[in-house]
Amino acid sequence: MSKRETLKSMALAGMIVVGFVAQSKTAHAENLQTLTVAGGCFWCVEADFEKVRGVKEAVSGFTGGTVANPTYNQVTSGGTGHYEAVQITFDADVVSRDALLDLFFRSVDPTDAGGQFCDRGESYRTAIFASTSAEGRAASAAKAKAAAELGQAVVTPILGASEFYPADAYHQDYYKGRQLVITRFGPKRQASAYKAYREACGRDARVKELWGNDAPFVNS
Repeated sequence: MSKRETLKSMALAGMIVVGFVAQSKTAHAENLQTLTVAGGCFWCVEADFEKVRGVKEAVSGFTGGTVANPTYNQVTSGGTGHYEAVQITFDADVVSRDALLDLFFRSVDPTDAGGQFCDRGESYRTAIFASTSAEGRAASAAKAKAAAELGQAVVTPILGASEFYPADAYHQDYYKGRQLVITRFGPKRQASAYKAYREACGRDARVKELWGNDAPFVNS
């Protein structure tokens, strides 16, 4: 091998090493964790938490039930035991689990055991799903804090995590979708239909009634 070829090989090897180092730094730049919660309509929970700095993704789906790969109609008809839930992926170096749990309680009515706002039934109940004992303790602390601040009993259960099934593509990012849908308000783009539904359901009005200026997504 000539001196020139040797230098080229050395330079190439150096670039590969630099690339691996850079890739490694990028891979470890984020401390990604997940939090799964049920807060009534998953469109609304997803829309709220995707606004939070440090949240990388919020996926609408179903968890806590007994049927594998349930459909939306199966869950909302009742009988499967699933909750409409959202799995939140976040960078724990940017936003803490404790902060997200506080935001969650202040974005729902945790005193309502029968559903949320206009949506009634088991699939619309609130819940927090914990994968570890540490996550369970964090959720319990947030629940106690919410109860103390409200001065009321908080009925949101803290449950062991179970299989999470993402809902179909139609339900993902519904709050900003452009697909034309038929609603009780007439034909609308998904984003407009979502806004009309959220207002008619009374979600923000009830959350503000409960939490006042501590309702983060209503007052943001």
